[in-house]
Amino acid sequence: MKTEESKVWYHLPGLFEFYDLYKIFLPLFYGHRDWFYDWCEIGSIYGSPSDCLWGGGRVGFGQNGIEKEVLALCREYSISARLAFSNSLIEEKHLADNKCNRLCSVFSKNPGNGIIVHSELLLDYIKNKYQDFYFVSSTTKVLSEFNQLKKELNRPEFKYVVPDFRLNKDFENLFLLDEHQKSKVEFLCNECCSPNCSARKTCYENVSRKNLGIDEENHRCIASENGDGYRFSKAMKSSAFVGIEEIQNIYLKNGFSQFKIEGRSLGSAIVLEFLLYYLTKPECHLEVRESIYLDNTLDLF
Repeated sequence: MKTEESKVWYHLPGLFEFYDLYKIFLPLFYGHRDWFYDWCEIGSIYGSPSDCLWGGGRVGFGQNGIEKEVLALCREYSISARLAFSNSLIEEKHLADNKCNRLCSVFSKNPGNGIIVHSELLLDYIKNKYQDFYFVSSTTKVLSEFNQLKKELNRPEFKYVVPDFRLNKDFENLFLLDEHQKSKVEFLCNECCSPNCSARKTCYENVSRKNLGIDEENHRCIASENGDGYRFSKAMKSSAFVGIEEIQNIYLKNGFSQFKIEGRSLGSAIVLEFLLYYLTKPECHLEVRESIYLDNTLDLF
């Protein structure tokens, strides 16, 4: 996989969820590089098929039966494919799941692919059975204390660590990390959840139980700011939001180059807005939109 310290590397949502979008977008990104910022690259695309037992991020999203197509698309553009296996409640009995093991078997054949993981049990299992993956410590661990993040960064098992978004602006401590630690930090840029939310871990555990087939109601967020669901405009006003100017002028200049965009449970239209904001020159937004929409008679309603 490509590495270059002067570049920003984005990790994009929807490996299975937005395959159809990326099938159109990636040829544009690599075929019309003059439309896009020259200081950024696509480091990986992450996700999992729907109803994935080891999944812990989202339930019911992601196409099934397109593993070979997804793998071929990522291989064509030398992009790392990451399986999002961030279920925090994995037990020994879940390790034999046929679907998840088949995914590991298929994706391990392509060097440079990764696994986003929360469970230590699952980490040990995949590491011992499928040796060709690298591992990403999931944001679902809610590493909201800086000492927790630093301890996780020092673990050799992980190539990258995604801290809780509330540490995004803890520059006093972030800037004190050594060069190796900085290279492993992967910031979650566009989280819409309230920084005041006290139930983030509970929310993730609710999703983990649902992925395991445990029937229960969806977690109801009690933070008043979250009543309207995801809004990119709202995320951009958050104190934890990481914008492109900060990426260029603060993070990159201080040794940080890895940035994660969330959005697997959203629609492809809003994900396109992320791709436009984070990767595309403003004067080229229309060209990208026209190329994605394909049909100039498209009606939105």
